Amino acid sequence: MARAEGCFGTDQFNNPANVRVHHEHTAGEILEQTGGRVGAFVAGAGTGGTISGVGRRLKATVPGVQVVLADPVGSALATWVEMGTLGADGAYAVEGIGASEAPQNLHRDVIDSAERVSDEESFAMVKRLVREEGLLVGGSAGTNVVAALRVAARADVDGPVVTVLPDSWDRYRAQPWMCDIVAS
Repeated sequence: MARAEGCFGTDQFNNPANVRVHHEHTAGEILEQTGGRVGAFVAGAGTGGTISGVGRRLKATVPGVQVVLADPVGSALATWVEMGTLGADGAYAVEGIGASEAPQNLHRDVIDSAERVSDEESFAMVKRLVREEGLLVGGSAGTNVVAALRVAARADVDGPVVTVLPDSWDRYRAQPWMCDIVAS
């Protein structure tokens, strides 16, 4: 379609510019806002660009930083991070993160560990973020926050734990889990 219409196809799952922009800009913003002190960076993987780009730069500049994949229960990526092979793929309702195969822009060598988060935990956290913090986010943000809180509770993390809230609630207005959050 890009060739036929004269458009540029971003191909976010394979284009190294995706990783590069997060390496240069997202990681730069994190380093600036934390004064260069980060104990862990926690993020899910859709295209892989955020966790790979931010993770690589943090590893190069912050000694001892941990990079942790937040992955939905049912995704095969957590097993891939831990074992190097894709695990069994299951069903999950969180959208935008997790996969049955690793995208080219997801760099396993940058990731130290994975936290598996259930749909129920993710959506319960979305409800809290909407109601208690006024953050209009979706399921992948809930997954990231649940995983980040787990990592922050560990004794082996020295410094702030940083995550991103990569989605917005408006994409999910018609989803049953969002309807439950808004209605209750």
